[in-house]
Amino acid sequence: MPAQFSAPTLARTLRRAFALLALVAAGVGQAAPASVQTITSALASASSADQFPVDNPGTEVQLPDDWDDSRPQYEGSVWYRTRFDIAEGADPNALLALYVERVCSNLEVRLNGHRIFSGGRMSEPVTRNCLYPQLVTLPAALLRERGNVLDLQVAGHPLQRVTSRQRAAGISALKVGPQSVLAAEHAQRLFWNITSVQIASMALMVLGCVMVALSWMQRREAYLGYFGWLSLAWALMSLRLWWRDMPWDDGVTEFLFCTGFAPVTALAVQYLLSYADLRSRWIETALAVQWVLMPVTLLLAGPSRLFTMASIWYVLLVAEVFGTVGLHLYITWRRKRHEFWPMALLLGGAGAMVLTELAIQHELAALPRIQWLHFAVPLLFVGIAARLLQVFARSLLAAEAGRSTLEGRVKEITAEIEQNFAQLAEMRVEQVTEKERKRIAADLHDDLGAKLLTIVHTSESERISTLAREALEEMRLSVRGLTGKPMRLADALADWRAETVSRLGQANIEADWRGPTEEIDQLLPARSFVQTTRILRESVSNIIKHSGASHCKVRCAISEHEFGLLVQDNGKGIPMELDGKLDRGHGMSSMKHRAKQMQGQCLVESGPGYGTVIRLTLPL
Repeated sequence: MPAQFSAPTLARTLRRAFALLALVAAGVGQAAPASVQTITSALASASSADQFPVDNPGTEVQLPDDWDDSRPQYEGSVWYRTRFDIAEGADPNALLALYVERVCSNLEVRLNGHRIFSGGRMSEPVTRNCLYPQLVTLPAALLRERGNVLDLQVAGHPLQRVTSRQRAAGISALKVGPQSVLAAEHAQRLFWNITSVQIASMALMVLGCVMVALSWMQRREAYLGYFGWLSLAWALMSLRLWWRDMPWDDGVTEFLFCTGFAPVTALAVQYLLSYADLRSRWIETALAVQWVLMPVTLLLAGPSRLFTMASIWYVLLVAEVFGTVGLHLYITWRRKRHEFWPMALLLGGAGAMVLTELAIQHELAALPRIQWLHFAVPLLFVGIAARLLQVFARSLLAAEAGRSTLEGRVKEITAEIEQNFAQLAEMRVEQVTEKERKRIAADLHDDLGAKLLTIVHTSESERISTLAREALEEMRLSVRGLTGKPMRLADALADWRAETVSRLGQANIEADWRGPTEEIDQLLPARSFVQTTRILRESVSNIIKHSGASHCKVRCAISEHEFGLLVQDNGKGIPMELDGKLDRGHGMSSMKHRAKQMQGQCLVESGPGYGTVIRLTLPL
């Protein structure tokens, strides 16, 4: 199947096919060689006798002879008698033959009173040879140079008792000539009328089975199933080409063949609607009723009006299909425009064939020498099937791409869900931790705080009271950190200033505290407040205990994203022997560790005789 099935490609293929058919038709219709005699008249006598009725020779008729014109409504056998001479100069050793292009329904041949050929049963059920050309070898022992008598008995049925004009009784012109010449013409006609149709029908049957199997695997693609059963039904209708000797009379065969078009039409309508993504309950009901109504009306019409009733039904069924085709193309043009032209060309070709067949049935066109419709429809079905398989393959590729995309999306969503679950787990841990912190803070405040406060107020030792008060302050600071409530940075600065100035004043150290003068709206997390308080306390304690300073200045700087604190004294600084070992002491290392926990930094600068500078920088 080609990768691209476009309208130009299809048109080009159809043009080549029609050109080939035209050449074949020209070959079939070419004039016969001079050695072949064409017999166009004969004596005709309606009789069921075993031989030509000499006592009633009948009248002379022109060949081809269609019974519907020469003897309407006649059913039975007709004898034809004609005479021929062996052509002058003919090769005496050449084998001669009689070629009958069309005879309906069956034929027996007698040469000079001897029966030399029979096409099958001549009584009901008559063998159906309407589409089979007949080639009869003429035995040399029975031939005479002059006055050879050919008697042909034809058994057939009148037009009123069949459902197609192609199966009405009649006989074509006769040809007598060399068997080698006539055999080529016979083989050519036999191929186009029979063999090609059989091959196309077999291919259609296989294709129908494939389509039904695909629809079984892909239940949503209902149109594949309808087209598959349509292909099988049409292939079954061609069974008459294989089975010429039916076990029942011709009336039953014609009735079954005609009623077979009801399910074929229903499947065609359902396929077109399904392929256009349409469904109608009332149309389905009407088609089901039609299945029953068609055979009932044919039975009520009776055998003598079978052709008339069948013609009415054929027109009605064709109108149904054409209406559905119009609706299908209209919907396709609006929804799937890329599907329109291929389907329009295929369905247009089918419509032209059907209209030609209707014209033949109503005598608006002559009977064709080759039944194009019989093998053109299967070929058309093959073209439609190729298109459906292409669309189905594209759908599978699109579905596979969609599945891959969906798998990728599922992986992304799964990763997102796992991430959300991890975050929820962390939040749950934080919630549990926060709950436990609050419980510990409450226990510290209610139990330990109460006891420390009791010691502060009841102890007679000033040292013990002082230690208890310091422990109480540390406990309150820890409780504030555990509760997790943020506080305004302005309030924190005020607390730090009050505590620092008080402690330095008690140690007789002059304090110089300067902070921002503008309004401060930032909030400080509880944890940052606790850690900064402890760093500041440690710095002040080192100044009081080790620096010997008389003056200490504190500077606060606040930007949009950063908070800075500088503590500087005028003491003796850090001795040389401790230079490079500032982090080994518990106080200095704890200050830097606390700053690092808050994603900040704490720097210590000192020199002997120059005092000490501590710079704390924290993100807000």
